Amino acid sequence: MVLQLTKIPIARAGMLIHKPAGEIYEAFIDPNITTRFWFTKSSGRLEVGKRLRWEWEMYGASTTLEVKKLEPGKSILIDWGLDDRTTTVEWTFTPRGNHMTFVDITNSGFVGEGDTVVDQALDSTEGFGLVLAGLKAYLEYGINLNLIADRFPDQVVNND
Repeated sequence: MVLQLTKIPIARAGMLIHKPAGEIYEAFIDPNITTRFWFTKSSGRLEVGKRLRWEWEMYGASTTLEVKKLEPGKSILIDWGLDDRTTTVEWTFTPRGNHMTFVDITNSGFVGEGDTVVDQALDSTEGFGLVLAGLKAYLEYGINLNLIADRFPDQVVNND
């Protein structure tokens, strides 16, 4: 059996967070907050036109990104993976009633052979799903679930 892609996959994850859009937006642009539920280190706050480096020190991994567009409380657009495979990530924040926001994250622009592109989209969907779950726990309950570090325990770099 031969499978054939008819369109390039796009990764998408979404979650209702019981906080105002502005607070959630700030959690993604301010590394002092983001490091509590996603990456462990950043070279700075998100600003349009700025190139930044995000690190996941527990894995000895990092990525370079460029901030393309910021609309406070509404959306964030970046290109990331500038070191190897660049894709585009967009966050949109849609208010829902009083103090609730639906956060939608899409990651697009995957390239390569069909299987590779599908694997990248699936990995990204899972990753951003974990990011949103971690964000929700942190903002709503003040809990760091350690989801990112616990996802691949055998790949954690021993820092002893």
